Amino acid sequence: MAAKIKSGDLVKVIRGKDRGKEGTVKQVLSNDRLIVEGVQIVKKHVRATQQGQQAGIVSTEAPIHRSNVMVIDPETKQPTRVGITVKEEARDGKVKTVRVRVAKKSGKELA
Repeated sequence: MAAKIKSGDLVKVIRGKDRGKEGTVKQVLSNDRLIVEGVQIVKKHVRATQQGQQAGIVSTEAPIHRSNVMVIDPETKQPTRVGITVKEEARDGKVKTVRVRVAKKSGKELA
C-alpha cells in the first residue's frame, strides 16, 4: 500500500489523549507509526553518560499509530482522507504515469 501520510505533513489527532491537537509529522516508522511534533509527549528517565549528559527526566515525543491521525487539507484547513490518483506527466521527452496523493475533501494535490 502506498504511503498516504508522509514526513512533513500537517496532521490532526482524532483519537487518544491528545485528540484535537495538530502537528507536523517528524518521522514515519516502519510499523505504521508516526512521530508527530508536540503530540504524545512522554517523560523518559535518562541515566548520566560519560560524555557529560546529565541524569534526569526528559520529555520526548512517542510514536502514535497512523490510524489515529488525519491529514489536514491545505485548502479547507479541515481533516481529510487521502486518496491516490494516477496522472501522466512528460519527463525527458517521455510520458510517464505518476501516482499523486490527493485530499478527498477538496480534490487538491498534497505536496
